[in-house]
Amino acid sequence: MNRAGPEYRWLLPSAVVAPELPGDRSEGRAPRRTVRDWVVDTCAFLCAALIGVLAADAMNQAADYPETLRAIDQLVGALACCAVWLRRRWPVQLAAVLVAVTTVAPVASGALLVALFSLAVHRPLKPAVALVGAAALASAVLQPVVRPDPHTSLLANAITGTVMVLLSTGWGMLVRARRQLVVALRERAVRAEAEAALRAENAQRLAREAIAREMHDVLAHRLTLLSVHAGALEFRPDAPPAEVARAAGVIRDSAHEALQDLRQIIGVLRSPDEGAEDRPQPTLATLDALVAESREAGTKVTLDSRIGDPDAVPAATGRNAYRIAQEALTNARKHAPGAEVTVTVNGRPGDGLTVEVRNPAPVGDVPEVPGSGQGLIGLTERATLAGGRLEHGRTPGGGFEVRAWLPWPS
Repeated sequence: MNRAGPEYRWLLPSAVVAPELPGDRSEGRAPRRTVRDWVVDTCAFLCAALIGVLAADAMNQAADYPETLRAIDQLVGALACCAVWLRRRWPVQLAAVLVAVTTVAPVASGALLVALFSLAVHRPLKPAVALVGAAALASAVLQPVVRPDPHTSLLANAITGTVMVLLSTGWGMLVRARRQLVVALRERAVRAEAEAALRAENAQRLAREAIAREMHDVLAHRLTLLSVHAGALEFRPDAPPAEVARAAGVIRDSAHEALQDLRQIIGVLRSPDEGAEDRPQPTLATLDALVAESREAGTKVTLDSRIGDPDAVPAATGRNAYRIAQEALTNARKHAPGAEVTVTVNGRPGDGLTVEVRNPAPVGDVPEVPGSGQGLIGLTERATLAGGRLEHGRTPGGGFEVRAWLPWPS
């Protein structure tokens, strides 16, 4: 339930269009009247005037009704009806004054009933409001005594006045309760919309992070191969033609694979529900191909896989293990060129899958290779989201080690 649009606000009371009901919080400027408010105020004025005319007509039928008193009653009744237009701005003060006036001037009874109704609508039940309501009940009992009706008994007048006061007050309290419900539902709807927008924003952020992590894991390996072989061709222009051809072939294949991976990721972004099966996702069974690719790039890699049947490893676990090994090999190639890398894979159902990638300290001076520093952070998050853990750091000999454990259900 949102706030009504500008084309419908004229149908609502100003108290509902405002953020909260009057009297609930510290008030500043009173809300501006809507078209509905003007219509209701006009009807309230006419009702107060009608009741006042009926009361004045009943009093005029008394034989001993002086002309001066008749004129005073008519003036008081007219002023009381006009004061009804102030019921929204000063409901407590207006009701208190009309209670005192109605005790001695029955022609103000209609204005008092309207004021009590407005008081119950626009103000919460507080000591001052309760005191005015109690005074109105007392006035309903005292009025027949002070100004008796020549055609009705004292008891009937007192009962009728008390019932009218209770009805107008109760009706106003019912209207206020309904408006409070509307305001509460509106605030709840606004909060729900804000929470939904926040959840959508959070989902988009998580999706962007997942895409960025996947692109980093997929493309970093390919682009590193390109950089290594392009650097070799740059610094060894006199290399044998066969070696140059082999490096160019690796560059071509790596560029092709990188383009395929990039095309796949962009395709997923364009149509998430289509094309996901165009290229098979890597698993633990494809780890041998990754190691062979690294060897072709000139990296010395030793694979020690103690998994008898790699296809038996769950697809998600195998894919995470593959990405961890891929990122670790990429980092070793960048930061420890020429060092021999050992990849160890071990585990069984129920105990989990362990992936270890180690490399010794590089020989000689290694040029500083710029990096984003997000690779190992992404690996740690990937392992954590999979229910596992990942540790990395330098070894005592100056090398580097990445060790990950992933769950493998029995």
